[in-house]
Amino acid sequence: MGIFKKLFGKKEKETLEQGLEKTRRGFFSKITKAIAGKSTIDDEVLDNLEEALVGADVGVETTVKIIDQIEKRVAKDKYLNSGELNTILQQEIEQTLVDAPENNSYSFESELPAKPFVILVVGVNGVGKTTTIGKLAYNFKSAGKSVLLGAADTFRAAAVDQLTIWSERVGVPIVKQSMGSDPAAVAFDTVQSAVSKHSDVVLIDTAGRLHNKAHLMDELAKIKRVIQKVIPNAPHEVLLVLDGSTGQNALEQAKHFTAATEVSALAITKLDGTAKGGVVLAIADQFKIPVKFIGVGEKMEDLLVFDKHEFVDSLFSLNG
Repeated sequence: MGIFKKLFGKKEKETLEQGLEKTRRGFFSKITKAIAGKSTIDDEVLDNLEEALVGADVGVETTVKIIDQIEKRVAKDKYLNSGELNTILQQEIEQTLVDAPENNSYSFESELPAKPFVILVVGVNGVGKTTTIGKLAYNFKSAGKSVLLGAADTFRAAAVDQLTIWSERVGVPIVKQSMGSDPAAVAFDTVQSAVSKHSDVVLIDTAGRLHNKAHLMDELAKIKRVIQKVIPNAPHEVLLVLDGSTGQNALEQAKHFTAATEVSALAITKLDGTAKGGVVLAIADQFKIPVKFIGVGEKMEDLLVFDKHEFVDSLFSLNG
């Protein structure tokens, strides 16, 4: 298996900083205001900082953890001042972001942990799930990998149509059936086709309804079972797509899906259109699931492999 390559060049960094502009403006200004004119880190600074983090949608639970860690560091070194607080804060925020396990770390360019590498994509309707699949297909294909799409969201005709448009736009094949077909049958056909075509990556869309969690759980479990008849250890990734612009609402969706299935990675979309990018920290910390991809724009190139150091650095960047 190939080693994860951190391919975060100048172009990716610029895309990230532009995409996080609204969050950075809100987040950084709140942090700056919290420590303005202070020469020492006292209770007032910590209270202001706590308020700023909660206001940036980092969430109460994660904020309390970050503040506790800062308090411990302040207690250890009595000479810390507010000028050093940014560095400490960046380090502690970075600590809340979970790293992917070594055996399941990959970028678009790196060698994948399995072939075909099967990614089951889950998430409620409207979060940008199908668009994310399209962008993933584009990026994997651009990196020289063969991709196959599976339209297993047969509950909505629009979902199949939308994924078909993406397959044509990106130039990758798709396996689909008529609306109302058994999603597991579509998933089975997809992985069978992937094996026969020697595809590198398989992206399977699933239904995004949450009104009946038991039914969702049964459906996802059935899809997994039939996939494993063809590829015993698949799916290799269950990727939950969440809309970053919904803030704390995304946390609720994560609760539902992590209860329904074993989510192994997160893709956070629409971060360019919101000042609520701090929710990425809350989700990753609360569910201990690595963020693998973030969407920071409309273009197909605007889906980035997540790098926690670069993400936090961009939140605190004074550029732009």
